[in-house]
Amino acid sequence: MLKDTGERVIPKEMDPMNNLLLEHIARYHFSELYVHGRVLDLACGVGYGSAHIAKKRKKHIDEMIGIDICKDTIQYAIQNYYHPLLEFQVGDILHADWVTEIGQFDTILSFETIEHIPDEKIFMSHIHKLLKPGGTLILSTPFGKGISYPSGSPFHYFQMTAEEFKGLFKDFSEVEIFYQNGVTIEPPRNGVYYPLGVAVCQK
Repeated sequence: MLKDTGERVIPKEMDPMNNLLLEHIARYHFSELYVHGRVLDLACGVGYGSAHIAKKRKKHIDEMIGIDICKDTIQYAIQNYYHPLLEFQVGDILHADWVTEIGQFDTILSFETIEHIPDEKIFMSHIHKLLKPGGTLILSTPFGKGISYPSGSPFHYFQMTAEEFKGLFKDFSEVEIFYQNGVTIEPPRNGVYYPLGVAVCQK
């Protein structure tokens, strides 16, 4: 059994109606139609989302790799979420050598990751290197006071504003910004509070 870090989502040990679990699952469902080719699920956690995508998009993907920095988490993923198109590995997005060695991808998923990274500029630079020309990035993060302010969460270095979130993607040729409230992911509507942003970007 994995130790609960306070943010790790482990579906087999959670109430199926847990809001955190439902929000995470919603992001994977949202991303399905964008996923193709060689796929990277960055900070895949215990691997349930990677396995879901591999099953749903098996006719559209060539290979899928789930990456997490935690060895115990990856071991859990290997033991619980097998799929013939899917491989789990330990990796660190901030390590330039790892970025070079793993190669490029047609699709990168990065859900609730960037707020855990101390340097968002290096993170985005490495993401850009990992993505093939014409490839698709789907990235989400919670909103807060901004990059320069403490987030109030012991697990996050920051929680960026909606404007800061939009500014992450200046090096991409096409960008669509969506907003998440619970399981709903949609373009913004007047009067609706959205605690999270979801970007779909093409290099």
